[in-house]
Amino acid sequence: QVQLVESGGGSARTGGSLRLSCGVSGLGYRPYCMGWFRQAPGKGREGVAAMLIGSGSTYYADSIKGRFTISQDKAKNILYLQMNGLKPEDTAMYYCAHVPRWINNCHLQTDFRNWGQGTQVTVS
Repeated sequence: QVQLVESGGGSARTGGSLRLSCGVSGLGYRPYCMGWFRQAPGKGREGVAAMLIGSGSTYYADSIKGRFTISQDKAKNILYLQMNGLKPEDTAMYYCAHVPRWINNCHLQTDFRNWGQGTQVTVS
């Protein structure tokens, strides 16, 4: 059924770059929105970036705006998060998720479904 699998995490130096990937399968429909979230130890999960699939419009958290870019490969059904200018505070487990087409909201974290298992990003 529905599967979202994150990959591409790892260790990077401050100022370095990483590219995260989220493979999506089993949805059977075009989602309304796709997004990236992260959670550091002892902290709550926070939104990082999101994309309206239909229009391609994007949203970014203030903490990463100008450094991260969300994009998609429509043919391969892959969501990407290009992370440049990494900082130690970016260290977290990164997750991808989607908003079903029948919800039509890309701002409420509770609307995102089918969270992947995450990929760890460590910056030092």
